[in-house]
Amino acid sequence: MTYEEALQKLSPAGQEHLLQYYGELAQEQKNRLLEQIEALDLSLLELVKDGVVEPSKGKLEPLGAVTLEQIREKRAEYEQKGLEAVRSCKVGAVLLAGGQGTRLGSDKPKGMLNVGIQRELYLFEQLIHNLMEVVHRADAWVPLLVMTSEKNNKDTVNFFEEHDYFGYDPDFVFFFVQDMAPSVSYEGKIYMEDKDRMAASPNGNGGWFSSLARAGLLGRLQELGVEWLNVFSVDNVLQRIADPVFVGAVIDAGCVCGAKVVAKAGPDEKVGVLCLEDGKPSIVEYYEMTDENRNSRGQDGELLYNYGVILNYLFDIATLTRIMNENMPVHIVEKKIPYIDSNGKMVRPEEPNGYKFETLILDMIHMMENCLPFEVDRRKEFAPIKNRTGVDSLDSARELMKENGMEL
Repeated sequence: MTYEEALQKLSPAGQEHLLQYYGELAQEQKNRLLEQIEALDLSLLELVKDGVVEPSKGKLEPLGAVTLEQIREKRAEYEQKGLEAVRSCKVGAVLLAGGQGTRLGSDKPKGMLNVGIQRELYLFEQLIHNLMEVVHRADAWVPLLVMTSEKNNKDTVNFFEEHDYFGYDPDFVFFFVQDMAPSVSYEGKIYMEDKDRMAASPNGNGGWFSSLARAGLLGRLQELGVEWLNVFSVDNVLQRIADPVFVGAVIDAGCVCGAKVVAKAGPDEKVGVLCLEDGKPSIVEYYEMTDENRNSRGQDGELLYNYGVILNYLFDIATLTRIMNENMPVHIVEKKIPYIDSNGKMVRPEEPNGYKFETLILDMIHMMENCLPFEVDRRKEFAPIKNRTGVDSLDSARELMKENGMEL
């Protein structure tokens, strides 16, 4: 893209200010800015043109799960089907690792967090160990795709290389960078983070598949014969990845999608609940549910909306490919956005000053024809590390790791 082409793209949208400092930049900086502008999706600006309104939820209905008891009864059958899929290289895994450990007091990728006590044990390392259990049982490598961000990609790749991929075969590890979305003022003007760079942030966890495809990895997966992708977050140190029992249950049910869920600790637990919305699978956040929904119970006394998601999903690639070009809902979030002003001075606001755009993986679930909720024991598979102290902290995760026999 040339300067003239960039100006031609920006002018109709009133965003010419992105080129304000173009004449001051070195050639490399100019190229970087023009690349950003070329990739810029200006249609996002229409979403804030007339104010921000989140779409309301449709008709909600409960959705039961394959329960722990039912899984125990059919475990051998499910596991056999899942292991066959893994051995045939039909199952890949996608690690969502674009976040920094900022809330945990680190400026490094969250996966570099040391979760050990008497020894060094990194979050990335433990997740690889979890996946290796399946590799050993199936005697086959599972393709692992690691989604990073622009900010942490270099650190992440270097960390894996420095630690020899924690024993994983590097030929089966693929890194890709999550797509970015611009940050804008309340008036819809795109902020500049520096003279050669607009303010942008990762486009939400719903952008993982489009980012993967744009990185050219969809073709590689097809070459390998991968038909299913198990998507999981970096912060749950106990989760089982490419779990043959989970994979086998989804295949057995004839579903195009599966979600690991845990029984809620109580009606007021603040978790997203897997249910039906207008007859299709949907994840409804705690604050989107009515008091009646949250407290409704069946004849057996169990909560009707009882199963919370833990961000561990299995998707059929053919279905994902088909819906990839459909418009996913874009969520608009108020944030404090650092920017440079018209004089080139950095401003760090103390209050929200604009919007960021995000797509969410929960909306991908709603685009699926069906989804199998698969119950897991939270004390064995759910130890998220989100906070410095208290609930869902490093301390609480370590306690659960020790409870599960892990040496720290």
